[in-house]
Amino acid sequence: MNAGVRVGAGADPSIERSEDRSAGSDASSERREDRTTRAELERALEAMLFLSSEPVSAQALCVAAEAELHEVETGLQRLREYYEFERRGLVLRELGGGWVLSSHPDADAAARRLFSRPRTPPLSAAQAETLAIIAYLQPVSRPEIARIRGVNAESAAATLLERGMIEEAGRSQFGAVLYRTSELFLRLFGLRSVGELPDATEFDPTPELAAELRERLMRAGDARAGIAQP
Repeated sequence: MNAGVRVGAGADPSIERSEDRSAGSDASSERREDRTTRAELERALEAMLFLSSEPVSAQALCVAAEAELHEVETGLQRLREYYEFERRGLVLRELGGGWVLSSHPDADAAARRLFSRPRTPPLSAAQAETLAIIAYLQPVSRPEIARIRGVNAESAAATLLERGMIEEAGRSQFGAVLYRTSELFLRLFGLRSVGELPDATEFDPTPELAAELRERLMRAGDARAGIAQP
């Protein structure tokens, strides 16, 4: 009878240990499942970015992976840290409003040798000037570009448009076509947005370049005023 009282009065230690082990096992199982879910998401993100030739937005990745935005953003950061820590040949970059896998800068020389092919002709001085004006003043019309440069900008703008570096952005109040930079421009220059362009106010030309620019501006002003050049 006394033994029955003692058993009823206190919990069986073996049962308590069993319950503790069960709770610990459940928590461990949940942690394993959480790690597995994260790993599966990161694997899916990596695969999608590998297959895409264009930057993919986090929102698009959310839809494709059927995951929450915060989960995708965390997964992207973990992937980027992994590539950096493991010194891999790939880097995960945020460009043009999306995410893209690209080769590590240290591998550029080897990649160029492997995929060597005729290069796209570099931009001419006129095209570079026109592109810079559009980048900093966009949206801007061709007549405005011509007034700034002092010469006709039709050919340069047409070439930039053909190469996909600029695109039409509607019309001005006077009916002229407006231009702005494209997503290709952002990717080529490694920018997430035009807000990352260098601050033009910090431009500090050498005396030689400053003199050349001054002379060109004076010639452009004279041309607009109809003054004959010597």
